[in-house]
Amino acid sequence: MQARVKFAVGAGVIVAAVVWLGWLGASQSKTYYHTIAELQSLGARAQHEHLRVSGTVVGGSIRHLPGRVDFVLEEQGQRLPVSYVGRDPLPDTFTDGAQALVEGRLMPDGRFVAEQVQAKCASKYEAMPDTAPAGSTTGGRAGQVPR
Repeated sequence: MQARVKFAVGAGVIVAAVVWLGWLGASQSKTYYHTIAELQSLGARAQHEHLRVSGTVVGGSIRHLPGRVDFVLEEQGQRLPVSYVGRDPLPDTFTDGAQALVEGRLMPDGRFVAEQVQAKCASKYEAMPDTAPAGSTTGGRAGQVPR
């Protein structure tokens, strides 16, 4: 009988530990998507959370400094200064005017310290214009190979 009790207690401890680790991992990995305007309304609470913020990279704001890259995000007329301190290189699509999603923490001085940056340049993914010359046998878009 005592062996069953020990086994049940051991199994209960293991199950509780797995559940606790799963809950802890999920709560630390979840990040909410906020706008720049929402960051300001969160106040001091935003400084204690891991956040994701999206915006457009302001033209001419990208500055490569030792150990970080500074830039400014803008959304609906509001701006957010960002310092990227991550180890991964910035994406090739990270340029002036690109849509960027930054993940990190808001500092007391209002600067956002990003550990990850994702960027998308909308113009890079637009459909190619129909530029086939008149009388062309391709009958399709520029860059298509005729069959």
